[in-house]
Amino acid sequence: MLLGIALWWRAQALAAAPALPEPLARALQQRGLTSKGLSVYIHELGAPAPLLAFAADEPRHPASVMKVLTTLAALEELGPAYQWKTELWTAAPVRDGVLEGDLYLKGYGDPYLVIEHFWRLLRRLRQEGITAINGDLIVDDTYFSRDNEEEAGDFDSQTQRVYNVLPSAVLINFQAVNVRFLPDVANNRVRVVAEPWPAELGLENNLHLKTGGCRGWWMRQLTMRSLQRDKRETIVFNGAYDPDCGEREMFRVVSEPLPYIRGVFKSAWNEMGGRFDGGVREAVVPTNARLLTSILSPPLADVIRSVNKFSNNVMTRQLLLTLGARVETPGTVQKGIGAVRAWMQKRELDFSELVLENGTGLSRRELISARHLGQVLIAGYKSPAMPEYISSLPLAGLDGTLRYRLAGTPLEGQAHLKTGSINNVHTVAGYVLDREQRRVVVVILHNHPQADTAAADAVHDAVLDWIYRRP
Repeated sequence: MLLGIALWWRAQALAAAPALPEPLARALQQRGLTSKGLSVYIHELGAPAPLLAFAADEPRHPASVMKVLTTLAALEELGPAYQWKTELWTAAPVRDGVLEGDLYLKGYGDPYLVIEHFWRLLRRLRQEGITAINGDLIVDDTYFSRDNEEEAGDFDSQTQRVYNVLPSAVLINFQAVNVRFLPDVANNRVRVVAEPWPAELGLENNLHLKTGGCRGWWMRQLTMRSLQRDKRETIVFNGAYDPDCGEREMFRVVSEPLPYIRGVFKSAWNEMGGRFDGGVREAVVPTNARLLTSILSPPLADVIRSVNKFSNNVMTRQLLLTLGARVETPGTVQKGIGAVRAWMQKRELDFSELVLENGTGLSRRELISARHLGQVLIAGYKSPAMPEYISSLPLAGLDGTLRYRLAGTPLEGQAHLKTGSINNVHTVAGYVLDREQRRVVVVILHNHPQADTAAADAVHDAVLDWIYRRP
């Protein structure tokens, strides 16, 4: 009986659901797709009701558009001017420029401790008159603690991909290197240059030039793997590289966290004329230690631009853990999720279907409806931090993950949109300024085996074009 009532109500709801506008239905048909798994929510800011709410209350996987929720909560709870500290401590004496003991590196979760900023920290240490370190490098990352044991490849086993890097209170350069490939036709070779390259990590370049046109995704032509060479770890590049591809680059994880930190520290320290031959380990800064020097991160308003424009997963996780640490140290994922939900309660955002796992959308568990994600964007527009929030989203046809998408169309420069994509999930969420200068919130959540195809992209672009051109 109860099942029959439930089915009847669902049938009534489906019957009452609005149909897609004809241009959008036609775009689906032309590309061989159906509306199965598709949710669309479109709401002109200031209007009492949405322009379109198609399957808008169905819980869907959001992929990376979940970041618009996490970053807005962080922006309002931490404040646009919030900065992270990174410190260097010691309990040992310094004699004639030599630190006669261990150096402690303590982090507070800086999401943007890129190599340039880390170099600045070490430069300040040199300015303190220290030229050599006779002890070890000790990493204190106790400001964060993950709730459970997690491996970097748990999502898809791609441990070398930067999107799988785990958060840490001490996170240098996203634990990654930028590898550049430079074809040298005159000498029939491919140069490989990497920055930053950890000390004592080998690099073996077996790439060869092969002409024929740079077809397909160029990285399929080469492989990168880790081997033991002469009793040390070596990264080996094999395969072909087409000179027509020109100069390309890729970011990859080449080492475990602690060896990476030590290697990058030693490389940078040696470049400054310093000496360090110690090891690396984890420990808490002792109570009798003294602060040598420290740096502050850029403000959060600048940091979230990198988070959203380039869909940086580990930076988003750093934000979530920072929110958790503000509640109680050490920061954990669950404390961070609790902080986001507390912020939502203050904002009167009641999302019963919401499932948060890490706040990034890089998850098969996270769920939200298109309508509720639209309400987040409406709240973002009403926020005191609205300019910082909207400007953090990629600008259509101009920058970030949308640099090439919609370029040369009327939508170029007219839309701030976060995109998301994992297998069987393709999503868009943000703001469109239409041809009458009306700002419109749009959310498209597409969960379907064909949703991560170029055809799905074309359908989503048709939705955006319809918003821009509507009467």
